[in-house]
Amino acid sequence: MNHFEKMLSSQPIFDGRVVHLRRDEVLLENGRQAEREVIDHSGGVCVAPVEADGTVLFVRQFRYPFGKELIELPAGKLERGEDPAACGRRELSEEVGREAGIYRSLGCLYPTPAYDTEITYLYYAADLTPVAQHLDEDEFLDILRVPFDEAIAMVLDGRICDAKTQLALLKIDALRRRGELPVFGA
Repeated sequence: MNHFEKMLSSQPIFDGRVVHLRRDEVLLENGRQAEREVIDHSGGVCVAPVEADGTVLFVRQFRYPFGKELIELPAGKLERGEDPAACGRRELSEEVGREAGIYRSLGCLYPTPAYDTEITYLYYAADLTPVAQHLDEDEFLDILRVPFDEAIAMVLDGRICDAKTQLALLKIDALRRRGELPVFGA
């Protein structure tokens, strides 16, 4: 059986610069009605830049909701209708000053599907060439260079808590083990 919920009505609650919040009344498959609060978000990208020797480029930046610095892969918000691959290439250039000769999709993830429409697209970037870094005026970050195996250890021991970063690195590791990506530093 295919499960479903059908929207009966929708009421905007908040229209922000990054997110929009709405309250929907839905019909459930059992005939009852329920209320759903939904955050509409245009989505984002996450890029895992890996140098030829297996060094991964990360950014360390303060994340206001958590009140601390987090270690993440370069990432950014999609503009409505923007091509995710183009957005990822832009973020790679802006945040860590690199262009990629090899740029491969790692799929996507739904960070919080219970109440948020955000889709995050993941990419692997290699054959990197330095270019000028150009941060947004309200963006402050440090670039960290971490060997790939150490990056995996940081995911596993909790030093990297960001979900998109964890998933991208673990997917790359799985693809390496299957022979679909190079064994770095070899």
